[in-house]
Amino acid sequence: MELAQARREQLDPEVLSYIEQMEASVAEEAKRHAALSARYEQLLQEYRLVIYKRFARSSEKETYQQALFEETEHAATAEEEQTTTVGPHERKKPGRKPIDEQLPRVDILHDIAEEEKHCACCHQLERFDEEVTERIQVIPEQMYVERHIRLKYACRHCEGSGDEQKPAVRIAPVPPSMIPGSIVTAGLLAFVLVNKFVDHLPFYRQEARFERLGMHISRQDMSNWAMAAAKKLAPLIELYRERIRGGSGMQMDEAPVQVLEEPGRKNTTKSYMWLARGGPAETPVCLYHYEPTRGLAYPAEFLKDYAGYLQADGYEVYDRVAAAEPGITLVGCWAHARRKFHEAATASRKAGAAREGLERIRKLYRIEEELRAEQLAPEQFMAKRRELTEPILESLRSWLEKKKSETVVPSSLLGKAVGYTLSQWEKLVRYLEHP
Repeated sequence: MELAQARREQLDPEVLSYIEQMEASVAEEAKRHAALSARYEQLLQEYRLVIYKRFARSSEKETYQQALFEETEHAATAEEEQTTTVGPHERKKPGRKPIDEQLPRVDILHDIAEEEKHCACCHQLERFDEEVTERIQVIPEQMYVERHIRLKYACRHCEGSGDEQKPAVRIAPVPPSMIPGSIVTAGLLAFVLVNKFVDHLPFYRQEARFERLGMHISRQDMSNWAMAAAKKLAPLIELYRERIRGGSGMQMDEAPVQVLEEPGRKNTTKSYMWLARGGPAETPVCLYHYEPTRGLAYPAEFLKDYAGYLQADGYEVYDRVAAAEPGITLVGCWAHARRKFHEAATASRKAGAAREGLERIRKLYRIEEELRAEQLAPEQFMAKRRELTEPILESLRSWLEKKKSETVVPSSLLGKAVGYTLSQWEKLVRYLEHP
């Protein structure tokens, strides 16, 4: 090194200046090439992830057969041996499941012809057994018209003058209806709403379905009924809201939705469906709420004066709400952290580290599942869970910090997974405080 430096000093100043310029140019090109390579790898991962989300199944279960055809990191990079304990299990019997005994049965008797009931020995055949084959039958929706006949009464003798405190013509009151003045009954309204919001059958398809049954019900009518029913159900929605807020823990999340022809907004503008889940652990309640934005207003209003655990992802709005509400304790979501490692394992060409992160998180899920199956008392459950999970959590955090400081590109999917998990760490481990 000293010899090379000495030789450089002996060079002509112009030559030395030229060499230094070339070295600087090469270093700059190397830096630019490294940045472009990192950008290319990031875009490739995002492209592979988009393709996977678009065409692959949505389950986060790993298909390790795919790893046979991918370049993976050597197993020796793992800090500890990965082992899986398989508990006892029962093998399911092959074949079709029996039909539910609660379903009504209609017997259809199949008999042989009378002439076949005689034996060649001149004796009558006797019935001694039977074979039963069960098949499922369905009766399509049946529609009929309810005719509410309200009888009228009047006095022919005095034509009402004998009892002026009451009307001359008396008639039974109109029966109550969810939507007065409409042809829809409670049963039809429930049928339409279940088809729409549970079975995801749009109104235009329901319109065609009713046409096949010989009944014309327009999609506009069904839309008007749905909006009227929502207003009628507002008190029930408020009860659900209070039930969720009355529990010791709550989960919240928001998902983008696209609304067509919304007044004052483009069709490409994102809207959001906010979900809250909570209430008694035995009978939790889920509440959906539409908002045109993802801003602070709705969660701040919904969580005002709430006291308890709030589990959410890393969206900063929840931190702002928790800072304004001293009764709220934010808890991180391991499902979100796991999903980021799953995406990295799916889209990365070198997925060994991402799969290792997934396996470390799976250990936490296995412990939780096994302990809950034991049905321990809350104090025993928390103590045993802490005993089993704290070593895994400490090892996981050390592994994450090592990946962040040594090998992971922050802009890669694995880098984002590592960064997200570390940034949410205090919230993620807070679940140990509650059974």
